[in-house]
Amino acid sequence: MATQQSTRPEPNPEIDPIWTSSRTARQIYVLGEVEKDISALLSVAASSIAHLTLPQTDGPEDGLPQGGERSEQFVIEVGKYFEYVNEIQLSIRSSLAHIRSSRIAPSAINAPPPGFIPPSLGVSLPSSSSGNFATTDNGGRGLQEERVERDAWVGILNALTRLKEVKDRERAQQQEIEALL
Repeated sequence: MATQQSTRPEPNPEIDPIWTSSRTARQIYVLGEVEKDISALLSVAASSIAHLTLPQTDGPEDGLPQGGERSEQFVIEVGKYFEYVNEIQLSIRSSLAHIRSSRIAPSAINAPPPGFIPPSLGVSLPSSSSGNFATTDNGGRGLQEERVERDAWVGILNALTRLKEVKDRERAQQQEIEALL
């Protein structure tokens, strides 16, 4: 039987020990890795679809192969896609088997309230009106979105400050020239 090459990167040897402390913690860590695999799966799917486009529509920055090489690359990308699908389904099935074997009572698994929309990156700023589930008061944005918005505003402020400094220097130079005349 041939051994399969996994598309998943080798496990990080610097994994927080909390994730290796119990079987349940390892299963939660594996589900976190599944989430990363789903992202990689979508990336491979996008790459595969890009190889299906007509070569005439390729931009110079796309870097897609031409001719027969394009078909070969498509086959490789589709192979990666199915490897990811297989790894994801195995991990999810393994986690479900763990939940079944642990005989976790259904009442122990708290479902979110109706209409709950989780933040896109799984982390959000707490809200006092939300009870046990973290939501944000700003339309459901998570902590990462808040940081991106903050950084964007800081960038805008820096750009405006630099623009003002340039204008002030130009104005000062103009006044010096007018004073000399």
